[in-house]
Amino acid sequence: MIFFPQCRSAAFGFIKLPFLTSLLLSTIGYVQANDMETEVDTSPVVDQPQLQIANEATSAAIPNGYAFSHQTVIDLAKELAKSPMTPAEKAPQTLRNMDYSMYRQINFQQNQAVWGNTPTKFSVQLFAPGFLYQDLVSIDVVENGRAVPLSVSSDSFSTPNNEIGELIAKVGKYAGLRLHYPINKADINDEFIVFQGASYFRAVSKGQSYGLSARGLAVDVAQPKGEEFPMFKQFWIERPASSQDAIVVHALLDSKSITGAYRFGIYPGKPTRVDVKATLFPRVDLKHVGIAPLTSMFMHNTSLDVSEVPDYRPAVHDSDGLQILTGRDEMVWRPLNNPKTLQVSAFSDVSPKGFGLIQRHRRFEDYQDLEANYHTRPSAWIKPMNDWGAGHVELVEIPSTAETNDNIVAYWQPAEGLKKDQTYTYQYLMTWSNDTPVSLESPRIVRSAKGVKLFKTSPEVVIDFNKMPDINVDTLTVDASISKGRILEALIVKNPHNNGVRVYVSFDPQDADLSELRIQLKQGDTAVAPTWLYRWMKE
Repeated sequence: MIFFPQCRSAAFGFIKLPFLTSLLLSTIGYVQANDMETEVDTSPVVDQPQLQIANEATSAAIPNGYAFSHQTVIDLAKELAKSPMTPAEKAPQTLRNMDYSMYRQINFQQNQAVWGNTPTKFSVQLFAPGFLYQDLVSIDVVENGRAVPLSVSSDSFSTPNNEIGELIAKVGKYAGLRLHYPINKADINDEFIVFQGASYFRAVSKGQSYGLSARGLAVDVAQPKGEEFPMFKQFWIERPASSQDAIVVHALLDSKSITGAYRFGIYPGKPTRVDVKATLFPRVDLKHVGIAPLTSMFMHNTSLDVSEVPDYRPAVHDSDGLQILTGRDEMVWRPLNNPKTLQVSAFSDVSPKGFGLIQRHRRFEDYQDLEANYHTRPSAWIKPMNDWGAGHVELVEIPSTAETNDNIVAYWQPAEGLKKDQTYTYQYLMTWSNDTPVSLESPRIVRSAKGVKLFKTSPEVVIDFNKMPDINVDTLTVDASISKGRILEALIVKNPHNNGVRVYVSFDPQDADLSELRIQLKQGDTAVAPTWLYRWMKE
């Protein structure tokens, strides 16, 4: 895929989903489990008139529609789980054969925006099917407890030619949706959250640009039988009152192994928050399932993972670290890698209090990229709102040579998996902030690097902690361990440049090709900063 400089920033997030799929397949040589197609639509059928709701005038003329609540979605998901999955209806071949340059000429007409000319602060715009987005999605709007399906007219999209416009109208369904709200300026309705492709969605807060993505569910990531990609087959969007600064979106998830009913309470702002409730109905026993999955990109930085090809930019990534707040209140920081081979790491826990993929460096100078604006990419933090029990946070790092590839995945995996014919409910709050939105005043790891100890041949890592201006380093100790090999030396010094301290740890990996490092800064028996974890690999 070739990108032109003027459109790279916009196109960057647009193509990541398919490249993640192809990257997984090429990296570990697997075949996707349910690569099936059909032209038959099996979305829940509602025998109601198909209407395009564009503004207040047409909205007033809506017929009664059908009664709707979130229980409607739960009942649909529960019923679907009793039978094998029927794959989603596909867009016609003509639309599927479009290349990127043609697809990007299809634009939703601004004057067709749902609630676009009403007192409601939110408006909805839609994506046409085609190119990589081949699965057709049903979208309904909900007003006063009644739902009405949205239809597509020949005026819904501007298209390269009349044939494509007529074909999209004939298809009558969409490929996804995006919500708009005055997130940056009071007089401009900015796009701030997008649902498009499988169960993927992404959001931004005030002043941010799109970066990492979230998913409804991850199934069999990096497993030999191939990853399964659940899909949101139908959406329901509740119309907010004119005074409301939040909006609710419901989604029906379907996949070969599981169904689900999702409720998204969405609060745009600084930061944007999404309150998620997922009710899941497994069709089969699922051992490898990812709850609240996040998908991101990490290519290189100048401290831990240096680019193998010349690059004028010191760092290229949507996220630079995985952060975890354990059920025991231990904060963990794990820098990301772009490894040479597929790497899967598991961080065991019980009743986790949070995890996320974090973009910690926020200055333009950290990246020197005028187009991608990596310094404005969001972090995403997951805070469980009910007890998730025993399990682990799983981190998947996939080798990549292109920043258009999403090669980082993180999610919660229940220890016992999910069992057929049982119901599971997971509730969590997603925060799309600039950094981890917890323990804001506590010390943080702001930089870590690796090299060789001066005048020696042994490997060495360096970790910088901030927000410790008055600490007496003589009262601190370093608790350092290595899974293979041995720790040689640990040293702590003041770092006046970030009001913190710097820790040096040198080690001998002996004959190990891979070894896990764990470094904790303590005052007596108490940890005074996040625990630093790192997977060292022989180069």
